[in-house]
Amino acid sequence: MSGNAQTRRAVIGGAALTVASASALAVVAAPGLAVGTGLEAGAIRAIGVEVARTDYQGRRALRATALESAPGLDRLVMLDTPAFGDGVIEAWISGAPTATANATARGFVGLAFRVHDEAKLEAIYLRPTNGRAEDQLRRNHAVQYISHPNHPWERLRTQAPAMYETYVDLEPGRWTHVRIAVKGPQARLYVDGAQQPTLIVSDLKHGAAAKGAVALWIGPGTLAHFSDVGVTS
Repeated sequence: MSGNAQTRRAVIGGAALTVASASALAVVAAPGLAVGTGLEAGAIRAIGVEVARTDYQGRRALRATALESAPGLDRLVMLDTPAFGDGVIEAWISGAPTATANATARGFVGLAFRVHDEAKLEAIYLRPTNGRAEDQLRRNHAVQYISHPNHPWERLRTQAPAMYETYVDLEPGRWTHVRIAVKGPQARLYVDGAQQPTLIVSDLKHGAAAKGAVALWIGPGTLAHFSDVGVTS
């Protein structure tokens, strides 16, 4: 990287990861820019999940299994990154219901950003079992934006139907590439290399100036995998 960008490299789950800092979103969002996460081995903190490094479907990965006894709304793996405001987060992610999950489990898996005190956050996540459901309404709920603690999915769906969720082709347990570009009050989700966003959130609920940590997000009843996580800001 050029200019005032700073990059650190380390290893998580055996995969090379980088954290980068750049001065403008226009730079970090450029097509083909190589990013990763700058995590040191062991420099993650799991909240409500059990984690292990593993190989999964040809990738070195971090496995995260939701603990059903976990309190609070969110199960997170906190990343060792600088405070994140505007920038790009990308990763290969996979989610599927655990063997003991109830019938409402969807393999919830995603990324959280601008995390403050572990309870205040923005997140975009996938519901992989909805991607190819025979019920069209379920398909329309394949992708979800949330803003905790005050805007869980139930409130957003009730107050603004279809505005904060949408369809994308998904399969449980399959690797899916996601990229979230955040600038001011807006976040855009790109899935599997698409040039056009799958979801546009224009009014991030914690405001345009919010900053905080980045985390891997895991929902209840989920077995998740993460690989090649990248954060650029």
